[in-house]
Amino acid sequence: MVKRQDIYQDIIKSVSAKEKLLAVLIDPDKFLVENTRAFIEKVNASIATHVFVGGSTVDDFVTDTLVAEIKKHTGLPIVLFPGDITQITGKADAILFLSLLSGRNPEYLIGKHVEAVSKLDKTELQVISTGYILIESGKETAVQRVTKTNPIPRNEVQKIINTAKAGQLLGMKLIYLEAGSGAENALSGEIIKSVKNELNIPLIVGGGIRSKAQLEQAYKAGADLVVIGTAFEDDDLFFEDLKMIN
Repeated sequence: MVKRQDIYQDIIKSVSAKEKLLAVLIDPDKFLVENTRAFIEKVNASIATHVFVGGSTVDDFVTDTLVAEIKKHTGLPIVLFPGDITQITGKADAILFLSLLSGRNPEYLIGKHVEAVSKLDKTELQVISTGYILIESGKETAVQRVTKTNPIPRNEVQKIINTAKAGQLLGMKLIYLEAGSGAENALSGEIIKSVKNELNIPLIVGGGIRSKAQLEQAYKAGADLVVIGTAFEDDDLFFEDLKMIN
């Protein structure tokens, strides 16, 4: 049996080498499987280092089918970013085991995780514990609706910092700061920098990033891995910009 790539250790090595990572997020609920080959060819030609797959609401078995198709066209690691346990598939390489630290709904702090264990035991997925922190973005997001939780206001920077640091102290391997899918406003450099300065684990940033300038700002502020989804859904010419980024 071929040993799977250690996705987490690869992230750690990249962070240590000050290499910036980029994940293209594909939401199975908004993506046509028949478009996979053409889309992934653009991903392969870009600076993307990972493919994330997941969404807040996805029908059963759709994720499994999509991941299998993506695998045919790329060697990039495929990481599940699941909104529910129905999105778990052993055909991916790893899964972000997300705990919604910004909310207080026990289902998304530990409940869903308990349900997921028996399903994960039947796969070879690398499970990466991740503290997920939703930040107010200018409009209600799907995460809010599904989890019935409120984001942390973006002006409460110290609370955001404390929440991220609490996740680290609890043993999370990654912290994910999220403005939400389709966010009107990307996270500010101040928020990213303030959180990064207090962590010694990798920081993921996503939501609302729609330009090369915003991507570079996130990296400059301290993001180790940036996740972009909506920008590619709205305008796949964005891939051309990412061929030329410094």
